[in-house]
Amino acid sequence: MPIITLPDGSTKTFDEAVTVMQVAESIGTGLAKATIAGRVNGQLKDASDLITADASLEIVTMKDEDGVHIMRHTCAHLLGHALKQMYPDVKMAIGPVIDNGFYYDIDMETKIGPEDLKVIEKRMMALAKTKYPVIKKMTPREEAIQTFENRGEDYKLELIAALEGETEFGFYHHEEYIDMCVGPHLPNMGFIKALKLTHVAGAYWRGNSDNKMLQRIYGVAFPSKDELKDYLHMMEEAEKRDHRKLGKTLDLFHVEDISPGMAFWHPKGTVLFRMVEEYMRGQLIAHDYEEIRTPLIMDRSLWEKSGHWDKFKDNMFTTETDNRDYAVKPMNCPGHIQVFNRQLTSYRDLPIRIAEFGLVHRNEPSGTLHGLMRVRSFTQDDAHIFCTEDQIQEEVQACIDLVYQTYADFGFENIAVKFSTRPEQRVGSDDVWDLAESALENTLKNAGLDYKLQPGEGAFYGPKIEFQLKDCIGRVWQCGTIQLDFSMTQAERLNAVYVGTDNEKHHPVMIHRAILGSLERFVGILVEHYEGKFPTWLAPTQAVIASISDVHNDYVANFTKNMKKHGFRVESDLRNEKVGFKIREHTLQRVPYILVVGDQEMENGTVNVRARGGQNLGSFTLEELVDLFTRDIANLGRTVEQ
Repeated sequence: MPIITLPDGSTKTFDEAVTVMQVAESIGTGLAKATIAGRVNGQLKDASDLITADASLEIVTMKDEDGVHIMRHTCAHLLGHALKQMYPDVKMAIGPVIDNGFYYDIDMETKIGPEDLKVIEKRMMALAKTKYPVIKKMTPREEAIQTFENRGEDYKLELIAALEGETEFGFYHHEEYIDMCVGPHLPNMGFIKALKLTHVAGAYWRGNSDNKMLQRIYGVAFPSKDELKDYLHMMEEAEKRDHRKLGKTLDLFHVEDISPGMAFWHPKGTVLFRMVEEYMRGQLIAHDYEEIRTPLIMDRSLWEKSGHWDKFKDNMFTTETDNRDYAVKPMNCPGHIQVFNRQLTSYRDLPIRIAEFGLVHRNEPSGTLHGLMRVRSFTQDDAHIFCTEDQIQEEVQACIDLVYQTYADFGFENIAVKFSTRPEQRVGSDDVWDLAESALENTLKNAGLDYKLQPGEGAFYGPKIEFQLKDCIGRVWQCGTIQLDFSMTQAERLNAVYVGTDNEKHHPVMIHRAILGSLERFVGILVEHYEGKFPTWLAPTQAVIASISDVHNDYVANFTKNMKKHGFRVESDLRNEKVGFKIREHTLQRVPYILVVGDQEMENGTVNVRARGGQNLGSFTLEELVDLFTRDIANLGRTVEQ
């Protein structure tokens, strides 16, 4: 007689084992129709799975994130079903869920092209509209092998062979199509309302280049057609905003094979990078940080003591000289502790806040490199705060305040917060982790912030708060982090100490914090968020002064010189071209202001001002223009130009 406890605390008692769906039916017909799966004692289960003992149960519907995830996973099976109907000789490999959708790796002679995707997609939706039931059967090992041998599914047989200890497998029957999966999946195809196959790529079986190259068919899926439409629109916008294309168009940066994953910054891009860095440097001064610089290469023994070697050695660049092994730093914290340790610190000196625009290198897989978004060499706006336990909450709160102020100044108002707890592989005792997690979570609660818990996603040395910003087209970017570390300063690690009120030596708590994360990546985000139409304070060129004819050139040159004296990034365009051509060209370069000089302006000692977007603001004297620019720049990114 299993007793089922529901999320509201109520219970239901059954005379015999009961499925998730049967529990839903006992609650109400409407809930049963919406039921996709269940979370039994915290574990996701199919709606058809039996509950044989007392358990807690949460019904999963399409309103839940898990429900959408399951729907997307079932779309991969639906793709397999359609492919098998259209191409009977196709061999199915694996078909997992990914962000916003799914893919399936397949092996067949026919090469799938864009037009084929449309036909396959149409077949998938026709199958989904039949609302056929998805039937789960736990299948004994020998029967599973026989089934896939009969169907010629070599890759499925290889997967079974790799699972030596498994005696049975979850088989999902989609009418005549059968797939193997741990599940869960939809109870029927009626839940699939909106999907689109997007593209095909090559993928080696099991990611090994020694294996055969397969075709990977990608798709996206959403609970409704409107959501799919919104997503596809966002992707169209993202394509227009691709920072790699704009980086070339606006002459900001480039990457090339002679240094994969490392950007070559052009003059305009360097200005943009420098403005971001100088903004953060101003914040360091305002919030009592001391800026330092540490070596790029340090002895391997330091990374072994800190714990980074065991965790990251496969992603670290190494070198050797004088019979000593060195590592190019993948992060800055061990070096910062070396600076802290150079003098004996009193509790009266704490907190000590040290920061570095630290260049780090990580040997990321070549297939993951992506413009500025995923690189091997990047600059962190990194800081470490050494403090006592009593100072944790105040210091973490100050970091949180700085995060929100900084993002708002760059034009981002929509911020999501996540709290990540201890991972399986970690350093430090459970007692220390209890203390660290409690300290961070209490700060979040006291700050009144809504946050999502991410169990097991913390750093190996401590829990962390993650900040995700949403850009103007709805994409979410992970940027800032605050991490609490009780372990790295301990004697068995890097042994940082201070003298306490008892005149004894104690280990400080170390707060790791980065606001922007990677400056390179943040610049890439800014390029895409603004589509290269940067607010005036960030724009590499804030204004161009264009002459209508040669007789105006000396006036333009002098006006440009005076604007530069006031600290503005202004260029002059004295080319022998029509002024309309000049305006169009600088408009395409997203320059915030285009200033035009003709006979009337030269006679009146003014310039005619056109704002980006074509608005004519009229004539301005030098003093008036300085005032206009000063007020505009003071807004930073808080007023986003449309």
